[in-house]
Amino acid sequence: MSADRYLLENRKFIDAAILELLPGEGSYPEVIHKAMHYSLMAGGKRLRPSLVIAAAEAVGGDRQTVMPFAVATELIHTYTLIHDDLPALDDDDLRRGKPTCHKAFGEAVAILAGDALLTQAFLMMTHSALMASIPAKCLLSATHEMAVAMGSGGVIGGQVVDLESEGKPIDPETLEYIHIYKTGFLFRACVRSGALLSQASKSELAALTQYGAHIGLAFQIIDDILDIVGDEKVLGKDIGSDLDKDKATYPGLYGLEASRKKADDLVEKSIRCLDSFDNRADPLREIARFFVQRTY
Repeated sequence: MSADRYLLENRKFIDAAILELLPGEGSYPEVIHKAMHYSLMAGGKRLRPSLVIAAAEAVGGDRQTVMPFAVATELIHTYTLIHDDLPALDDDDLRRGKPTCHKAFGEAVAILAGDALLTQAFLMMTHSALMASIPAKCLLSATHEMAVAMGSGGVIGGQVVDLESEGKPIDPETLEYIHIYKTGFLFRACVRSGALLSQASKSELAALTQYGAHIGLAFQIIDDILDIVGDEKVLGKDIGSDLDKDKATYPGLYGLEASRKKADDLVEKSIRCLDSFDNRADPLREIARFFVQRTY
């Protein structure tokens, strides 16, 4: 099955689960729940929850069992997008072809919507009744994994260094730190979480960890490239914003051709990490290939 088909199939189930597990738009106070739904249901590929599912399937798990945890990763991702778009950070007006959350609801509600999504995510991840067939120790390990990935030693740390590096000369080590921590850590955590929830062996977890690390970095490099050569209508967000803000990017340091080669190499490495897995890991292989082919 192609990555497009796999992601589209998963997205139907993920979107249905989001609507089932999240407080309804009409829940009081309405404005916060409308803002949460607005950003969550604006579109997107549902890559991160699909990686949780695909990693679980690769080691013998199944989609339905890990779905609440997978949905939680999409809530976390959406929280990062809402906050990244704020005037104090990237100050973006468009996200997925729609006005960003702070443009639609104001800065205060956008901040609170992001906070609420993050909190709701951890509520879902620790709601053992929703995932009764998963041992409590596995839920704890996977939730801890996500907390580490999102903290000051992960996504938040990478975002801080990204902000501090704007408009300054940057060395390769700092650039890689930003990309690995700001973006790569969440991808790796999604893959590891799916494996942990499905009781992967130590060798399986080690291989999937390397896979997640490689595709996480590849994804951000491709994002950097698309900010230069992408179609704004296809991407659904402002193009050229990295250049406008003089952000640290791979094309900015290495050029487009070298950046594409780096992304290609990372994807090939990620696929080789799956050599010991059977065809149940094919969705992970196809998702990796999709990363370097994507235009959105």
